[in-house]
Amino acid sequence: MPEEIMNSLYRMQINLPNSPLRILNSYVIKGGERNILIDTGFNHPECRETLLNELKEIGVDMADTDIILTHLHADHTGLAPEIVVPRTRVFLSRQEIPWMRGESRRQLWENDNIRMLRSGFASETIDNRKTFSSSRGMASNSDFNEYLPIDEGDEFSCGDYTLKAVLTPGHTPAHMCFWMERQKTMFTGDHVLFDITPNITLWQNVDDSLGDYLESLKKIDKYDVQLALPGHRGTGDFHGRIADLLEHHEKRLEECFNVVLNNPDLNVYDIAGKMTWKIRCNSWEEFPANQKWFAVGECHSHLRHLARRGRVQEFDGGATDRFRAI
Repeated sequence: MPEEIMNSLYRMQINLPNSPLRILNSYVIKGGERNILIDTGFNHPECRETLLNELKEIGVDMADTDIILTHLHADHTGLAPEIVVPRTRVFLSRQEIPWMRGESRRQLWENDNIRMLRSGFASETIDNRKTFSSSRGMASNSDFNEYLPIDEGDEFSCGDYTLKAVLTPGHTPAHMCFWMERQKTMFTGDHVLFDITPNITLWQNVDDSLGDYLESLKKIDKYDVQLALPGHRGTGDFHGRIADLLEHHEKRLEECFNVVLNNPDLNVYDIAGKMTWKIRCNSWEEFPANQKWFAVGECHSHLRHLARRGRVQEFDGGATDRFRAI
């Protein structure tokens, strides 16, 4: 059942099959002539049924509704092409639109596979479809090519609400938050989550994803946010959570550095296996393949940031890239 957070602004909880995230917070603003829907869920029948039933319950017609996507991940974008009808517009950060389309998406996925091989993943793990069951298996239709670009500072008006786009790269290359100044409310997507820590991976064509993320946290900390509306789970103390996230990543950087210092010349996969992770497994070997994928990507983003700080060195170790402390 949709939850009315403030007048004509609703939160809908969309179940995410086969995902540890469990639920996506999708938001809708009823605005008279046009409505705004923020994020959609996976390209999966269960997500589609839930979303459309909840929209119907509050009287929202997709013909009168525009979709704003906070970032490219499948749990936020997968369903968008499936629910558009004539007059529906779909908006996404300009830099992320190429990741969504046909051949460019396939090439990006292939490049990711190569990077993970260089990180130390076994080829049979990469060839196993279960590794990507949610991130690729329920992604949006790559033939959809009607995304409209969002740039920093763009505004979307809907009834009594005005949403201003705030570019917050890190979790994805051009993640967007949306700020409603009059209500002192920000839709934070996956940039700021309160019950879990956003995954920060190493993105193609991005020099330092973690560095971008830390700077983006400092950027939005300057906004007078009294209510944060995140992409998953509950809300909380916005500025306190930013401080916690900044502290968390400093601790993770130190842990990562100490693993490298005490175990020189390991690849990313093996370094990740020596770090601590909040997951119900007794050992690195027990991690599900898809969770190892996230962990290795996050470990790599921390290694890259340590390299940019001049604390570790990456070198070609033959079949994989390896690291040592400086």
